Amino acid sequence: MQQNTTNQSPSLPYFNREISWLAFNRRVLEQASLDKYPLLERVRYLCFVCSNLDEFFEIRVAGLLQQVESGVVNVGFDGLGPKEQLRRILDITSTIVRDKYSCWNNQLMTELQKESIFFKSIAELNHSELNWVERYFDEQVYPILTPLAIDPSHPFPQLVNKSLNILVHLSDPQGKHEDPIIAVVPVPHMLPRIVRLYGGDQSVFTFMSYIVKSQVHRLFPGYHVKNCWGFRITRNSDLYVEAEEAENLIKHIEEELHKLRRGDAVRIEIESSVTPDVLKKLVEYTHLSHEYVFRVDGPVNLLRLMEAYDLIDRNDLKFQPFKPHTPPDLGENALIFDNITQRDYLLHHPYDSFKPIVNFIEKASRDPQVVAIKQTLYRTSGDSPIAEALKNASRNGKHVTALVELKARFDELNNIHWARELGEEGVHVVYGLVGLKTHCKCCLVIRRENGTLKRYAHLGTGNYNPRTAKSYTDLSYFTSDQTLTQDVADLFNTMTGFGRSPQFKKLLVAPFDLHTRMQALIHRETENAQAGKPARIFAKVNSLIDQNTMDNLYKASQAGVRIDLIVRGICGLVPGVPGMSENITVRSILGRFLEHSRIFYFENAGTPELFVGSADWMQRNFFRRVEVVFPIICEKLKREVIDDIIPLYLKDNVQAKVLQPTGAYNWIPKLPHTENFCQQDYLMKLAGKRIKECELK
Repeated sequence: MQQNTTNQSPSLPYFNREISWLAFNRRVLEQASLDKYPLLERVRYLCFVCSNLDEFFEIRVAGLLQQVESGVVNVGFDGLGPKEQLRRILDITSTIVRDKYSCWNNQLMTELQKESIFFKSIAELNHSELNWVERYFDEQVYPILTPLAIDPSHPFPQLVNKSLNILVHLSDPQGKHEDPIIAVVPVPHMLPRIVRLYGGDQSVFTFMSYIVKSQVHRLFPGYHVKNCWGFRITRNSDLYVEAEEAENLIKHIEEELHKLRRGDAVRIEIESSVTPDVLKKLVEYTHLSHEYVFRVDGPVNLLRLMEAYDLIDRNDLKFQPFKPHTPPDLGENALIFDNITQRDYLLHHPYDSFKPIVNFIEKASRDPQVVAIKQTLYRTSGDSPIAEALKNASRNGKHVTALVELKARFDELNNIHWARELGEEGVHVVYGLVGLKTHCKCCLVIRRENGTLKRYAHLGTGNYNPRTAKSYTDLSYFTSDQTLTQDVADLFNTMTGFGRSPQFKKLLVAPFDLHTRMQALIHRETENAQAGKPARIFAKVNSLIDQNTMDNLYKASQAGVRIDLIVRGICGLVPGVPGMSENITVRSILGRFLEHSRIFYFENAGTPELFVGSADWMQRNFFRRVEVVFPIICEKLKREVIDDIIPLYLKDNVQAKVLQPTGAYNWIPKLPHTENFCQQDYLMKLAGKRIKECELK
């Protein structure tokens, strides 16, 4: 597979955000080609590439198109204006699309066939398989299809965002119509996109688009089908909500979500065999230029292969099940509040189970001494035990407050559902501060003990979602520290009431002081290095694109501060440039688990400070979201992160790639006598050992 690098000029001190994101998606695509992963997991990585590109066009490309249409010509700090960004995006995306289909057609399908798993086109089906497809079409598909003619009396339909459609080129044998005669057949969303033939334990599959195309002539009696092609339209899906003007936020968001299904087109994907005359008509109908058309060599939405992962019962082709460790002190039968009173606890998910967080909230919901629970919910699962525990707590007479972020992108409907259900059970549902997303991960439990009220807090880097907690790396912190829990209480009061300039003693909170205090921490390392004192910075984030932060990191590097960054996705900082950033390294780690935790280490002249939290180093996290970064105040737990977690990320030479000054990401060279080390594999094995040790006790 061709390695794609950015065209960013090394003379500029920043990489472009969108080009950097595409480089990240290229790294995800590479995972689908790596033999070290089980075959069906590689198929999932291919699906992730498709899902990522969908969101990228729905939000980022849509935004740039709006800038161009509005006449915006200003360049960003990376030196690129909207038009130039779009040009580069389309060039790079074309190669990614080409390579992802090459990966499917030439690698994954071939290897699946070796495992007796077949994805067939209609032409590859044998006689009995064809008969089955025809019966299936008659019984399950044909009755719900609706052909849509396109002519002066039938305008081009408003096709739903990312829906599967069949574009049909017809001719009139009676010669009453001029060519081309165009029709569209939308494929309803309730129909599966991957179909297992015979419906049994067979391992022969085909795509719904292929089935519909093979029978589409039956929808147009009296006409001749010259050809047909699957296609889908991606639309602008950014949510526009002026919270200050929305009297009913839930209703307003629901209205906006409905509009998004019909938003402006930003991309067309269509099978590559489409003829120029028909494609020209489609482009005219959607008001897009040809640059935004992507011809694909296969089914138009490879994301639907995710269905096959669930349909194919081959555990030997999937990751082996992993059992996380559950600390006994936080187990179902543990006296959790007594134990947290004695000491703080730090969990590293998914190696440590997410169950203690659920236990913490469920026990609070039943404990007669608990008088109040306050909880943030950004993204949660459809069968959330946490939401159920909050409802149960309210039924038990406790004062329960839930800050539900309705505007969590693509989870809006799910969160509206939970907000309504919680409200119906008497939970005080709040939507946070006007104009800000509530992205912090906090839970506060207030308990009556010995005649006084005592606070317990859980703070984390990940969402309160038991499902994603199995595949995301995150950190969780339990504490009853008086100052820290007072800060958490003040934070909730700020989010539910009025507070323009709250003061926090230990928490770093956006949009109030997180940015200022982070810059101060970086600046302190710079001053320490200039004074000859120990100075070092380690940061692990999803994205780094805030200009002020990058500038201060450059200054720190020039002062001699050693800076190691783990940046999974977008990185605007250019490392390794003499005189500017020679003391900075940037690694991106992709693996079985999604690296999601944020960790910030500052040497502080030999007295290290360690923070973790919900915020990336981006403008939106610093100024447009409520974020919490918190210190690990327990010295023992702090040393565990500094000595046992951070070094593993820097030692990884299997999953890590290093960002070069050119914008390329290179694998770490294998030095002689150096063993391969994968930090995720190491931590999974360590979790297994801890489970066995607990069983022996």
